[in-house]
Amino acid sequence: MKKRTNVIVTAMMMLSGIASAQTQNDPVIMTINGQPVLRSEFEYSYNKNNTDGVIDKKSVEEYVDLFINYKLKVLAAEDERLDTVSSIRREFETYRDQQIRPAMITDADVEAKARELYDEAQQRVDANGGLVQPLHILVMMRQDATADQQAAAKQRIDSIYSELKRSEDFEKLATKYSEDPQSARRGGSLGWVEKGYLYKEFEDVCWNLKPGETSRPFTTPAGWHIVKVLDKSLYPSYDSLRTNIVNYIEHRGLRTQIIDQKIEELAKAQNKTTEEVLAEKRTAMEAEDPSLKYLIQEYHDGLLLIDLAMREVYNKAQNDEAGLNQYFKKNKKQYKWEEPRFKGMAYRARYAEDVPAVKKAVKGLPFDKWAQTLRETFNNDSVLRIRVEKGYFKNGDNKIVDKEVFKTRDKVDDENEQKGMKKLHQDYPYTATYGKLLKSPKALEDVRGQVVNDYQEYLMDQWVAKLRKKYKVEVDKSVLATVNKHD
Repeated sequence: MKKRTNVIVTAMMMLSGIASAQTQNDPVIMTINGQPVLRSEFEYSYNKNNTDGVIDKKSVEEYVDLFINYKLKVLAAEDERLDTVSSIRREFETYRDQQIRPAMITDADVEAKARELYDEAQQRVDANGGLVQPLHILVMMRQDATADQQAAAKQRIDSIYSELKRSEDFEKLATKYSEDPQSARRGGSLGWVEKGYLYKEFEDVCWNLKPGETSRPFTTPAGWHIVKVLDKSLYPSYDSLRTNIVNYIEHRGLRTQIIDQKIEELAKAQNKTTEEVLAEKRTAMEAEDPSLKYLIQEYHDGLLLIDLAMREVYNKAQNDEAGLNQYFKKNKKQYKWEEPRFKGMAYRARYAEDVPAVKKAVKGLPFDKWAQTLRETFNNDSVLRIRVEKGYFKNGDNKIVDKEVFKTRDKVDDENEQKGMKKLHQDYPYTATYGKLLKSPKALEDVRGQVVNDYQEYLMDQWVAKLRKKYKVEVDKSVLATVNKHD
């Protein structure tokens, strides 16, 4: 216990020294609610969000308020202890470890695993007689085949065998006659095989033939076969298979197993937990690359911010109907259209009597109830009686609306449409519109999407203003002036 305590004390002293040196080379650029923010963190955030490709690129001075607002939201989330929520903590820990774990192993560790896999395979294969490279011709025969089916299969394989003895072109006959489609495309080739993957009857024949020899017809549970052995070999050299083995490690997720094994070995050797091993590795990596520290912190802060912002702003904006209506009424003048909109529907009917019936069905109903009512009234069985397009239309959005509301369709347009949509016109020959022409938005629903977005921005501004009052912020302008201007 005393030894462990000394190790902890020593580590704390080292970290204290590192922190002191870091503060000298990396001064505090601001404090937020008494918490220091180093210049390097601000620079990381600024440079990441203001690259040359960014459209709305900010100056350092312009970015200060955006950065402060971000940090205030994170601080508010921490005050509400969102960082202790199990789901958020698990997601963060998973991400954090994904950044650290790959660095726990080296190429040498992967090479050692590849060699281990090779040695296991080599010992297994060579102990079982090595590898064989066979060609085969298959005539399929079910195990429950009738006597007539068995006789037919036997007659067919004997016929192929007789032709094979005359032509001796095994690959050509395999392609022509074999009922194993995959190998038939390759002239009957099964590639290099080892024992344990094919029928025993098949393997017994293969391993008893010499290279170049061809078997007589024989049976397995799959049917009748003829086999020719092209070659035999012991397991190939490591160098010839190394690339394939390394690819196998990557694609089968074995790298994760190597990492787990390495961490467990280090933990056991150092008398630590696996969590402590990862934490120490993270500290070392962050000391070498401060941007890694801020990348991990950024993910952590982002999780907290999103969770709280959804509650404080986004969900509220979506569900606060009274607030949305009040905001729309107060700012109604700013919502305008460059041209009128037709609020309603354009529809085609299969039967003439449905044209007035459609209008009657939705008359007096809220606009958002029209679609469900029409489905239940006219399209609730196997025959679709109407085809409807509902929404807000400007001139050019819908051909029926253009013609009947905006009066902009001409005869040539109608003739071209008739040719291009002949089938639809035949099945639904009656067209009509129902709704009203609006010169400007009259109600919240007319511009709901835009109002929701604006209301979200309003709520965000209100929230930030409240946080600005709650938490004290101090910026060191002399340090701010050195951003991206120091050695």
